[in-house]
Amino acid sequence: ASVVEERLSALGNVVVCNDHVALIHPDLDQETEEIIADILKVEVFRRTIAKQPLVGTYSQITNNGGLVHPKCSKEEQKELACLLQIQVCAGTVNRGTDTIGAGVVVNDWKGFCGIDTTVTEINIIDRIFFLEQELEVDEATKKKKYRLRGRSSETAKAHRG
Repeated sequence: ASVVEERLSALGNVVVCNDHVALIHPDLDQETEEIIADILKVEVFRRTIAKQPLVGTYSQITNNGGLVHPKCSKEEQKELACLLQIQVCAGTVNRGTDTIGAGVVVNDWKGFCGIDTTVTEINIIDRIFFLEQELEVDEATKKKKYRLRGRSSETAKAHRG
């Protein structure tokens, strides 16, 4: 087993990855980069997102897509899409919050978001990660609850073209 001895120890804030690629904080130790590449079996790139080095805080990626900080320029989104080989979109969660990594947990099949996430934000999450939303109404409180259902990777790839 490998141990990461890193001054930037909240790895969820400084690393974001899918099954193929990891983006990491530019100041992570070289040894940490090597451990990430070796353990996760991914290609590793040192990046910022919208000039923010906390890539895990300000983005979320899967094998199907990526959601990034709302101030990420169109040009940077294109660069990231090319680097990651997935579609990338800027957006927010929890009524305009830019901390994507704190507000969305998603994989290739399912997604969960904060309770304050708006319908518009859910639609963007649905589209970028190729998830399908399903509206549920809690009969006890009559409140709407949204649950994101995932599509298969094959369906997502077909939608990407």
